[in-house]
Amino acid sequence: MPALHNFCLNSDLFKCFASVDTQSNYYLYLLPLIAALIGWITNYLAVRMLFHPKLPISILGISVQGVFPKRQSQLARKLGDLVSDELFSVEEISTKIKEFSTSPETMTLIGEKIEKTIREKLVKSFPMLSMFLTDEMIAKVTGIFKAELQNFILESADSLTQKLEAELDVREMVTEKVEAFSTEKLEELLTSLMKKEFRFIEWVGAFLGFLIGCIQVALTLAGS
Repeated sequence: MPALHNFCLNSDLFKCFASVDTQSNYYLYLLPLIAALIGWITNYLAVRMLFHPKLPISILGISVQGVFPKRQSQLARKLGDLVSDELFSVEEISTKIKEFSTSPETMTLIGEKIEKTIREKLVKSFPMLSMFLTDEMIAKVTGIFKAELQNFILESADSLTQKLEAELDVREMVTEKVEAFSTEKLEELLTSLMKKEFRFIEWVGAFLGFLIGCIQVALTLAGS
């Protein structure tokens, strides 16, 4: 038996099998790296296919186009609905204009301007009025003008709101702007904003591929 054992160890046939086994293990241990490369390439292509190809192309009879170029019209309509319904309201703008224009601070500034105009320009244009314009009368005139101006602002804001609602279609305006936005600019914008996130997605693919490769190696060795 020892002689037979020595014969097997020294035979060319055993060396051949040993070489094959070593080579198989070598390729087996490379599996995690290959899987990591495949995972990275897969996610890299997935990120690029968000924007490319910009025009539809046919691959084996299947039409392929980048996600954003393909869905740009739908995205434009959704953004138009969102801005019109949730983010931008003509009524809210009108309310803000009314609040700012008729706030105590604004009306105080307006009153000071009216009083200054009466004391300087009106008296200068009509010198005889200086005989009748006492401080009390100027205060009354200023109050009247302030009240009338405040009512005018409120009425004008309501009228302007109605005209804007009738003539300004926010939904259509946003939709047209987004549809006209070039995919090149969109890609450049999103890439500059999400460069780190896109790179992270690519490396996650590599990590998961490497992890799956290690699991496959472990299962293969355990079953051998």
